[in-house]
Parts: sequence; C-alpha cells; structure tokens
Amino acid sequence: MQEVKKPSKKPLIYYYVMTILILMLLNATLFPSILEKKVQDVTYDVFMSMTYDRNVGQVQIEGDEITFTDKAEENIYKTVAVSSDQGLVDRLYESGAQFQEIDTQPGLLTSILVGWVLPLLPFLFIGYFINRKMQKAMGGGEGMMFGMGGGSGAKVYVPSSTGIRFADVAGEDEAKELLHEIVDFLHDPEKYREIGAKLPKGALLVGPPGTGKTLLAKAVAGEANVPFFSIAGSEFVEMFVGRGAAKVRDLFKQANEKAPCIVFIDEIDTIGKKRDGQFSGNDEREQTLNQLLTEMDGFDGSKGVVVLAATNRPDSLDPALLRPGRFDRRIPVELPDLQGRVEILKVHAKKIRLAEDVDFEPIAKMAAGASGAELANIVNEAALRAVRDGRKFATQEDLQESVEVVIAGYQKKTRVLSDQEKKIVAYHEIGHALVAAMQTHSAPVQKITIIPRTSGALGYTLQVDDGDHFLMSKEELMNKICTYTGGRAAEELIFHSVTTGASNDIEQATKLARAMVSQFGMADEFGMVAFETVSNQYLGGDASLTCSPETQTRLDQKVMEIVETQRQKALSILKENEDKLHRLAQYLYDHETITGQEFMTILEQGERE
Repeated sequence: MQEVKKPSKKPLIYYYVMTILILMLLNATLFPSILEKKVQDVTYDVFMSMTYDRNVGQVQIEGDEITFTDKAEENIYKTVAVSSDQGLVDRLYESGAQFQEIDTQPGLLTSILVGWVLPLLPFLFIGYFINRKMQKAMGGGEGMMFGMGGGSGAKVYVPSSTGIRFADVAGEDEAKELLHEIVDFLHDPEKYREIGAKLPKGALLVGPPGTGKTLLAKAVAGEANVPFFSIAGSEFVEMFVGRGAAKVRDLFKQANEKAPCIVFIDEIDTIGKKRDGQFSGNDEREQTLNQLLTEMDGFDGSKGVVVLAATNRPDSLDPALLRPGRFDRRIPVELPDLQGRVEILKVHAKKIRLAEDVDFEPIAKMAAGASGAELANIVNEAALRAVRDGRKFATQEDLQESVEVVIAGYQKKTRVLSDQEKKIVAYHEIGHALVAAMQTHSAPVQKITIIPRTSGALGYTLQVDDGDHFLMSKEELMNKICTYTGGRAAEELIFHSVTTGASNDIEQATKLARAMVSQFGMADEFGMVAFETVSNQYLGGDASLTCSPETQTRLDQKVMEIVETQRQKALSILKENEDKLHRLAQYLYDHETITGQEFMTILEQGERE
C-alpha cells in the first residue's frame, strides 16, 4: 500500500493570525515613533538668522513654541518663542514664510507601505516555505488524494502494486487463515449476501510485541486492494475534552466515504481501557472510548468498512468494546513455532546476500521464543557482521553469532577478567553444562563461553532443544532448576566459596519453583489450587499472590525447599563427576569458547577412561 497524507492547514492559519496580531501591535507601539518625521530642536538665534536670510518655508506658532521648516521643506525645526520680540510676525511675512500647520506624521500611503506591506512580505515568504516543508514532510504533492487523512490525523494508504501481501508475512498461518475470509468478503461480497452472512465489523489482533500485528493488517488491505486508514490509539488522546471524540467521528466519516476500506487502530488499549466507575482524571479518554463504541455500533457493515485493531494488553480492554457486533473476531498472533521461525528467517534472508550452504533450521532452534521482529533483527545483525569482517555475503556462523548477540549482547572485548575470575567463571559455566548433560529430559548443550557480553553476563551456557515443547512435566521443571543451581554448586565444590555471578541463576530458579507451587499445582501439600494470578501475559506477565499471609509463608518455605533440594542434587552430580568437571573447565579456560560437540567429545573421553 502506498501511504498518502494530507497536511493539516491549521498550523498555517495560526501562523498568519499571529503575524497579523504582531503587525497590529507594532503599528500601535513601535512604527509610529519610527515613521514620525524627525524634528530638530534649535535655539532662537538660529530661527532669527534663518528668518533674516529668508530661509524659512513654513511656520507654525503655538503658544511659546515655534515649529518651522527650511525653504526646501526638507527639515523641520522647533524652538521656544521670546515674548519680547514684538515684530516677529511682520518679519516672517516679509521673509516670505507661509503660516500653516506643519504635519510631522507620515502620509497614509507611506504608513500602509512601511507599516503593513513591507513587513508582511517576509512573513508571507516564510509562510510559503513552511507550507512547502509541511507538504513535503506529510507526503503531499503529486498523487495526494484531496480530503483524505484530514482532522482524524490518520495515515491513509491507497492501493498499490507494490503493497504488502500475505506472502510477505510468514509464521502466522492461523491468523492469515482467519483474516482471509475478510479479504474474500471485500473481493466478492455478493457471495456472502446471498446466504445472508454479514461481514465482521471488527477483528482484534492480540499477541506479544513484534509478532507482526500491524504487518498483518496491512497485508489484509494489500490483498483486498482497498484503501487502508492507519492510526495509533495515542493519537486520539488530546489535551482538550472532546477533541479525541471528534477525531473518531472524522475517521469513520472518511472511512464510510471511501468504503470498501479498512480502518486499523494500533495499540487500541490506549483509549479502550475498562471503565471502572471510579473518578478518572482523564475524561477525554472516556469520551473518546464512548464515541468509538457509538461509531462501531452505527456504521453499516454491508458497505465494506472493516475495523482492525491491535493490542498486547487484551485483558485491560473494556468488555463493551469486545462484544460481538463491534469486534466480532479475536485473532491471536502468537510467537512463531519452529517451522514458523524458519519461514520468517527465509523471508528476511531474501533481502541480504547469503552463502549457499546456509541452513535456517539450526538458527531457528537457537532462537526459540523469538518474535518476527527479533528474527528480522537477527538476519540484519548477520549482514552487519559480514560487512565488518569484509565479506560480500553472510554465512552460517554470522547467523549463529547474531542469535547470541540478540540473546546476550555483543562481545565486550574491553573487559578483561583476572586469571582467578576467569577460572571461577569457567567452573561456573561447566557446572551448568555438566549438570544438564547428566540429567534426562534436558536440552543438549550447544555452546559454552566465558567471553563477557554487553548484557553484563561474564559467560553463558547455550542449550538448544531439538524442537518446540508446549508442555513441561514436573520432572523436566525440577531438572531445569537443578541446571540453574549447577553454576553455584560448582563454585562451592571447587573454591569453597560463592560469588555474585549466580544472581540471575538464583532469580530464574526461584521464579520457576514459585510458579510450580503457586500456578501449576505441582506441590502435593497444596494440591490443585492456584495462589497466583498472572496479568499482561503478552508483556512478560505480572504475577500477584491471592492468598492469606499464613499460606504465603508456607509457599515461601516450599519454594526454598525445592530450590535447596535441587542444589544438593546438582552438588551430588558434580562430586560424582569431579574429574570431568576439572578437565572441561580447564579446556574452557584455555579456549574461552567450546561448542556442544567439543563438550560431548571431552565428556565421552572421560567416561571411557
């Protein structure tokens, strides 16, 4: 779709109104004193001398003040009269002076020219360039559709041969299938009207950030080949009450005029939050929501106006917004599975040069849990790494390293560990890997490194599953906690001391153990009872306990018991395989990075010995 916007004329109108007000102020204060003819103060003897020399042109006598000009009437003078000079009038008459009022103010034409015309020209010149800049910034000029994108502030995309299609969106086959019916209705509405079916008025796209909700909405418009109105929920929020509601009315008015079309509201939770009945400091948001509900109820779906909205906080939306007749469909746009990640990597890999032997499946396995946006970033990081190394194409190694960059950050080459710290980190990471390798139901080790990263990690152990797992047993979770405690257990076993390096391991192990007890019902003494609720599941999940203080104390004790039991298990595994621990840690200390294959080779050699 090709974006088309119309720049608002309001800023330009405000500019010209301010210009006129400024000129009025200047004409009332500054310009009169500047334009007033200059009058020179002279002594009476100068006036007498000019009279005798017949060099006085016009003269005006008011009380004890005499105003006069020279014969050429180029200069104006002023002096104080002397009361004893009785023959002054006669001498002036004899010298040929003219008795009349002398006007020190400029003429009307001069006032208009100097006070208005000349100052206005620079302002008009500046306004012209401001208008040009606004049109250029807003995409104006050739091809702009008059009247579209007006007061609502919505970006408008018109049908384009180079628009986004469903083929450009990978890894979301279920979402595309649900949206395809909307496209088909916009293409051939009669097929549905014959049977009495109505077009869904709205579809709500929900999912984590970066999964392609906005991209899917544009793909729907691209497939249907209809105009596409796009606006963010935050653009409806205004300082003045009623402005947001007016924008909603204007948006739906334009949409009805351009039907069939698609209206896309991104981050709709900004204006669609639940109305809890309590006093709110933002009446504007509630009025905007009420107007949106009214507009969605009132427009005729048979015209072919479809409202798509996206959010990653569906639990915060008002129930009135989600009922059938407004948003008839809720379409989940989840994180892609293994095959989806492979397809997404292939789509983005078309934009860069790749080596012929690149295999995307290992990369997709390493990037488990990555969103479409993160996968696009992985491909781009691989291309940047190839450029830094002076190559013309990206390799498998570049893609693998870019996954690690997204997970743990760039290698921090300026941070140099001391020998003792390096040795501790080596034993710590091998502790994780060895405990994982000696347990069943654990993901294979892919890589171990003790090179510091910009994320703050001094080293890490990368484990990669063979495929996606959607269920985890109690045994698998216990093994995972045991693996988390393996690093600290290795430090205790070898150095008889502990360091701060296990802080993240402790956090992850505690979080997992607490979830087992309070959410998954995996503690026998508590049974199948949930003591914790999770909100904002697409934004990391905020957990809150819903139990008495006494129960919370018992929960804490159970969590500590689970973690300590697994730590003792990890310590036991490492004691039984202490020779392997020393051999692997020394190899990692010497080489700083070892692959999963090297790790298993050394481990198997130790077992044979």
